[in-house]
Amino acid sequence: MKTTLDIPTPVLEEAIRLSGARTKRAAVLAALDDFTRRGRMRALVTKLGRSETFMTPAELEKLRAVDKPA
Repeated sequence: MKTTLDIPTPVLEEAIRLSGARTKRAAVLAALDDFTRRGRMRALVTKLGRSETFMTPAELEKLRAVDKPA
């Protein structure tokens, strides 16, 4: 779908720089993808709640080392 947007140049240039995109279109798509992903994550937190019982990165690495075949 074609749409015309008036995006301020500094904002678009920073989005291109931060995303590593080669085109304006790619930068806008990356921003939209990130925005929708974050929205879906917020919806999941609202639906499922939060947990204080998540493993730390160190605990996860230890578990992976045990499960790793020799």
